[in-house]
Amino acid sequence: MKVNETKLKGCFICEPIVFGDNRGYFFEGFNESLFYEKTGVNFKLSQHNCSKSSRGVLRGLHFQVPPFEQAKLVFVTSGEVLDVAVDIRKNSPTYGQHITVILSEENKKRLYVPKGFAHGFVALTETASLSYLVEGNYSPAHDTGIMYNDPDLNIDWILDADLISISEKDSRLGSLSEFNSPF
Repeated sequence: MKVNETKLKGCFICEPIVFGDNRGYFFEGFNESLFYEKTGVNFKLSQHNCSKSSRGVLRGLHFQVPPFEQAKLVFVTSGEVLDVAVDIRKNSPTYGQHITVILSEENKKRLYVPKGFAHGFVALTETASLSYLVEGNYSPAHDTGIMYNDPDLNIDWILDADLISISEKDSRLGSLSEFNSPF
């Protein structure tokens, strides 16, 4: 597995080594000890979540506040998404900055989103299915987020705004400047 840290400290893009031949392919999707060796992060799987979205569906920017914060290793099992991580750690030198990465069934990249980050994605293909390996359990009382189109974040979601579809819950999210970060 190749692992590259992004400009956001603690946020990594992982690329598995794929062994393929005329029969298909094999790759190791996640290896806890190898991930720790390459990142210094002790990621302990608590949940495995899956979602399927139609083109233009945008989910995010979501996170959970302490003491139920979550880290995620996100990857696409079919289709393609633009995946986004935003640093919301108040004392971080990259606070309020984000990275974007295309995750797809074809490129097999994974994005590790640490605790203290908001996460979201938009489906770029007719449908896209995601898997999330999650450290920490879901707590509805600690679940929140930031609006995807926060002008201070200035995220380029690739698709025109009229093609983007969000949930009613996400339409009520506020801006990063309105959020008093406990991270």
